[in-house]
Amino acid sequence: MSSNIETTFYADAVLFDMDGTLTDSISAVEAAWGKVAKDIGQDPAYVIAATHGKRAVDNLAQFKPHIKHHEMDSEVQAFEESILFFADAYNKHGPGSVQNSPMNSGATTPALSPSSSNPASRASSRTSSFVGTIAQLAPFRRPSFLHRVSSLLSMSPTIRENEEVLENPISEETEEEAEDWKTMLQKKHQLEAWQLEATAVDRSVRILPGVKRVMDSIPKGRYAVATSGAKTYAYGCMTRVGITPPEVTITADDKRLKAGKPAPDPFLLAAKELGFEATRCVVFEDSPSGIKAGVASGATVIAVCTSHERSKIENCGAHYLVDNMEQIQITAEGAGADMRLRFTIKPKAQTQEQHLHLAQPQQQAAAHPLAAPPITAEAIAA
Repeated sequence: MSSNIETTFYADAVLFDMDGTLTDSISAVEAAWGKVAKDIGQDPAYVIAATHGKRAVDNLAQFKPHIKHHEMDSEVQAFEESILFFADAYNKHGPGSVQNSPMNSGATTPALSPSSSNPASRASSRTSSFVGTIAQLAPFRRPSFLHRVSSLLSMSPTIRENEEVLENPISEETEEEAEDWKTMLQKKHQLEAWQLEATAVDRSVRILPGVKRVMDSIPKGRYAVATSGAKTYAYGCMTRVGITPPEVTITADDKRLKAGKPAPDPFLLAAKELGFEATRCVVFEDSPSGIKAGVASGATVIAVCTSHERSKIENCGAHYLVDNMEQIQITAEGAGADMRLRFTIKPKAQTQEQHLHLAQPQQQAAAHPLAAPPITAEAIAA
C-alpha cells in the first residue's frame, strides 16, 4: 500500500483515548505531576515522563507508596482536582479573569454570571468570581490600576466587538502591581503557594484539531472513551471543551478493570459495553502505553502525534500514524446491525514530502500476539 495515497478500511466501532487524543490538558497534567514530584523530592521531568498515559492510581501507588489502600480513592480525586485547578487557575483567578471579562471578550452574556453557558465556568462555579469583588483591590492597588479595573466593571456587559475599549489592562501592570495581585488573591481565596503560582500560566483544556468533526460523524452507540483518567478528571476535561461524554465512558476508577494501560483491559471493556468485539474496533491513541494497550486488545490502532514526537511512538505497534484527526474521515454506511464505519486516512495535505506512515503488522504481531492487521474492505467482503 502506497503511503502517499488515501487509505480506506472498515470497522464497527471506535474507541477513543481522551487526553492527548480528544483533548489537550497536558500542560495541566504535567503541572500536577510536577507538584507531586516536588512534594516527594523527585525530579519533575522523571515523574512526568514515567506517569504519562497511565492511571493516577497506579502512578500514586508507585510514587507515594505510603498511601493506604482505603485512602487511595480520595487521593486520586484530590490529585485530579488539582489537575482541573491548574487548568482553570489562569482564567478563574489570574489575569485571564479580567481579560476574559465582557469588556475584553465582546460577549453579550455577563461573564460574572455563575450560570454562564461556558462549561468551564459552570464547572468552576464553586469558587466566587475574583473580578466580582473589585472593592477588595483597594488596599493593594495603585490608584491608576484600580481606576482601570473599576472602569472595566462599570461598563455595560453588552459591549460589542467593534467598540474600542481598554486592551489587556493586566498586561500593563508593573512588577509591583503584579505582587499586589498575588497578595490580594492570597487574602481573598486563601490560596496555597502552588495554587498562587498556577494562576500565572494559562493551562486551559483545549479540544484538538479535527476531533469535533470526527466525533460528530459517528452515530451514537458506535463510539466510546477509554481513558487512564478517573471520572473527576475525565468528565471535567471533556465538558470543558464541549464534548459530551458518551454513554460508554470507561474511566480509571471503574471497579471492573483489573489493570490499566498498557494492559488492554480498558479497551476490551469499552468494546464489550458497546456490544462489539475489540478486533472489529478502531482505537485512537497518543501515548506509548495507550498504543500498546490498543494493539494488545486486537483492535486496529491509529496513533496521533499530538502529545509525543513521532519518533517516540512510531515503534509502539500502531497500524497507522497521523499528525492529528484532521487526516481522518469516518462515514457511516448502512443501518442497524448492518451498519459499518468507513475510515479514510488522508496523507498530510500541506506537503507531498511528508507521508502517512504505516506500521509493519507482521513485525508488530510478534511483539504483541493479539495485534490484528488493519481491517480492509476486502476483509469485510470475505
